[in-house]
Amino acid sequence: MSLYECVFIARQDIAAPQVEALSDEMANVISAEGGQVTKREYWGLRNIAYRIKKNRKGHYVLFNVDAPFAAVKEMERQMSISEDVLRCLTVRVDELEEGPSAVMSNKNQRDERPRRDGGAPRSARGNEGGEA
Repeated sequence: MSLYECVFIARQDIAAPQVEALSDEMANVISAEGGQVTKREYWGLRNIAYRIKKNRKGHYVLFNVDAPFAAVKEMERQMSISEDVLRCLTVRVDELEEGPSAVMSNKNQRDERPRRDGGAPRSARGNEGGEA
């Protein structure tokens, strides 16, 4: 079987549990066709570079898939039918990435960076400046 990475963007006005149900549905399509989703990451509600179908934000989800081509094609067909999916991109890869993706690891590193003014990193600051 071939290895694929698939990222899709769901509409901003659906709730996180609905995004989870949508990703479960797409994973079931893959498993019904004889493949498996080895990793699933929810990247959260993020800004989109340009408006897509009048949406400025979207829920991003990453799949690492080990499946035959027919299963991936069927998943893409189901995504194109769904009104909740704005865009999807599937890429065939030589090997799947272990651990968190670059988006998730950058999200964690951002909190550990020192401040420009020489203060402590954000995670070590605690409650400063009288914030409630």
